Order: sequence, then structure tokens, then C-alpha cells
Amino acid sequence: MAGRNEGVPGWVLAVAFVVIAVAGLGFAVATGIAPDGPWAEAATGLGVVALAMMALQFFSSGRFPMLTGRIGIDRAIAFHSWAARLLFATAVLHPFLYMVPTFMIDPSLAYDRVVAMFLGERTRTGLVAWLAIIAIPALVLARKWFAIPYEWWRASHAVLAVVALVAGVAHALSLGTYAGEDLPAYVWLALTVAAILTLVVVHGWRHFAGLRDPWRLAWKKRVGWGLWELAFSRDSGAPFPYRAGQFIWLRTAPRLAPLFDHPFSIASTPRDPDLRLVVKEVGDYTRGIGAFPDGLAAAMDGPHGVFTADPDAKAFLLLAGGAGIAPILGILRDFARAGETRPIRIVVCAGGPERVVAREEIEAMAERLDLKARFLVEEAGPDWEGEIGMLDDALLARSLEGLPVPGTQALICGPTAFMTSLADILLDRGFPADDVHYERFDYSGGPYSRIDRAERMRFRLMGLVVGLAVLAFALRG
Repeated sequence: MAGRNEGVPGWVLAVAFVVIAVAGLGFAVATGIAPDGPWAEAATGLGVVALAMMALQFFSSGRFPMLTGRIGIDRAIAFHSWAARLLFATAVLHPFLYMVPTFMIDPSLAYDRVVAMFLGERTRTGLVAWLAIIAIPALVLARKWFAIPYEWWRASHAVLAVVALVAGVAHALSLGTYAGEDLPAYVWLALTVAAILTLVVVHGWRHFAGLRDPWRLAWKKRVGWGLWELAFSRDSGAPFPYRAGQFIWLRTAPRLAPLFDHPFSIASTPRDPDLRLVVKEVGDYTRGIGAFPDGLAAAMDGPHGVFTADPDAKAFLLLAGGAGIAPILGILRDFARAGETRPIRIVVCAGGPERVVAREEIEAMAERLDLKARFLVEEAGPDWEGEIGMLDDALLARSLEGLPVPGTQALICGPTAFMTSLADILLDRGFPADDVHYERFDYSGGPYSRIDRAERMRFRLMGLVVGLAVLAFALRG
């Protein structure tokens, strides 16, 4: 059994975010420049914090195992999404706070000054950064409304982020009250270079590394309605180290260029010679999976993710919904190859019998493992042998019979509502939150489990600390 996931602990990342976000305020105070009134200093403080968070967004993309090896891409991207909202609010408010004292005396004069500020030549770089920050969430909405291709949205997102950061730093260095001093200027430039290097690493160095280490599609087969299993072999024949349940970013010919990669959970065990995926036909890219020819060239980036079996767990509860069977199947296959002796319970859920994947394989595993499997469909025909309905508390209770709680690790993968609802049921049944694992890959909003809400509360506390730092900066002196 593989060891634990490695990386920086979550609390260290949280502290680092807060420290870096507010460090610019400390540099500003250290310059010894006298403050210019609470509202002006609040505006400056928001600008400083927004600029730092803008740079930090490049590091929270979920593509760096050192940063996500403990917390997982799920938390990393959830934090990225939350921090983007905080960044948006601070950046949008930044220019207007300068005008609050004028507005309280003469609103029309304040309006004229705002217009002059936005149209002035000296503030042009600030306007570019401000508009780029606003354009990023606008493109998120536009993608939903106008069906913008995923790859074009990713490219525009990256370009706008670079424009916002570079223009923002240029604005701070040219007009900022404090940033023009030597130490703050060097810090901002270093942070900008480091942020842009993350794109160079992910979409440059790793891209070419993937091309130098090609994979090929060995075979594919339909395993359910709209579901395919694909096996990829490495041209070099070298082992690909990963933990069962992790995922990779996949690119296939002819679209091997950067930004054309897509995340897929691994459905095989590291003990297998090939790397296998279970993919559902949905979205622009996956609708063409069935037409992939054998021998198709591919490139991979990974492994990523922490959806893996805990070596210290006493038992395992595996819950799969639809295409969510992929990482669950990988973990189960690894258990079978390793001769796992701990109790395992699995519930496989699907819309209908034609969507159930690997039933015969799982039932064969039950003959040599301490494994009990249940197969559940929402609608079934006359030949269906299994349970019918939705996975609820009663069925979970039957599946948990004989398992220690706490002590059992629950691994859930499927649609977002499936995972969050089951997570709450398990919490109600006495599972510690640390024993319930899932990866959403969906950050457009709810539904949220209590685990998600607790996580977002921690994010808000980080935001509160940053806000209090800005308030202290504004009111100093």
C-alpha cells in the first residue's frame, strides 16, 4: 500500500497567504511616509492587498503537488475561486475609496474626479488592470451564456490574469505612494516574475516535457451507455508513479498544445503496466472519445489529487455515482492486486443498468477480498438483479454494518449533489469530517456539504484577518 500524500500542510498555506497578502502593508509602514488620511490609506491598503492576491492566484491553480499534495486540488481550486471573489471586491473598491471624503462634501465634484481619474493618462495602467480584473468573472458568465469553448476560455483567463498583474504592478510602481521605494518595488517585481513563471512551468516546461515523454492509446472499449474505458501505454515503458485514485491532465493529438489538457481520474492501479481511464461522453472534448484510434499520441501531466486510500484506516466505504466509478475502480483494483485484508464496502450507483461499469469485475474481486458490493440503479428493466432507487440513509446503514465508525474511510465520487448529500449523511452517522473524502471538480456554487461550509468559513476567517490588517493600516497614526 502506498504511503501518505506529501506536500505543505493546509495551515501553513493559510498562514502564508495571509502573510504575503498583507506584507505590502508592512513594507508601506516601514517606509516612514506619513499617512494621508483614513480613506486614502484604506484605498491604498485595498490596492496593495489586491495586487498581492492577484499574484497569489497564479499559485493556487492546483497544478503544483507541493502546494496541493496535502489539501488536494478540490480545496486548492475552491480557495482559488473564493480568493478571486475577495480580489474582485478589493480591486473594484480601491479607486472609489479615494473619493469618499470629496463625495461627502460635494457628490458632483466627486463624480467629476472619478471620471478624470479613470480617463487620465497617468492612471491608464491602473485602468487596464481594473478592467482586466472585471473581465475575468465576466468571461466566466459569458462562457455559460454563449457556450465559449473550454480551451478558449482558459486561454483568455490566463491572458487577462497576466495583463491585470503586470498593469497593476506598473500602476503601483508609477503612482503608488509607497511602492516606488526600493524594497517594496523589488518585492513587487519578484512576486510578479514568480507568478508568471508558474504559467511558464505549467504550460511551457511541462508541455514540452510531455511531448518528450509520449504516450499512446493502447486500446479502448465501451463499458456502459456513453462510458468508455481507455488504456494508455508509455512509449518509454518506464513506470508512471501515482497513487490509486489520483488524476492526470490529458492531451491527445492533434491538440497537444498547452491549454488543451483535460483532467481525468485514473481507473487503474500503479501495479498495472497501462494507465486506464473511465470517461463519460459529455462536453466538447469527451464527445469524441469513441472515435479515438488505437495508437493515438497523448501527453500527460500528473499525478495530482489526494483522493486516495488512507494507510491507517481500519476499513473502507466506497461510494460511486455514474462516471465517478473511475477513481473508485482504481482504488479497488489496487486493493485486489495488493491482497488487501481490511473490510471494504462499495455501493455503485447509476441511472440504469446500461450505465453500471465493471460489475462482473467487482463481483469477482469479492471472492478474494473482504468486499461486499451493492449495485443500485434509479430505473431498472425486468432482468435487473440489484437494488432500485436512490442511495439514502437506510441503504448506507446496511452497507456500514460491521464497519467501525470512526475508523472507516469513506471515499465518494460522482455528481456534486450526490457527494455532498452523502457526506452530510455520513457526518450524521458519526463519521469524523477527516474520514469523508471527495473531490468536487465543480466550483460554480452549491450544493455544499457541512464539510464545504466549514471550509468556506475558514476562508472567510482568512479574509477577515486581511480586512482587519487593511483597517489597521488605514487608521494608523
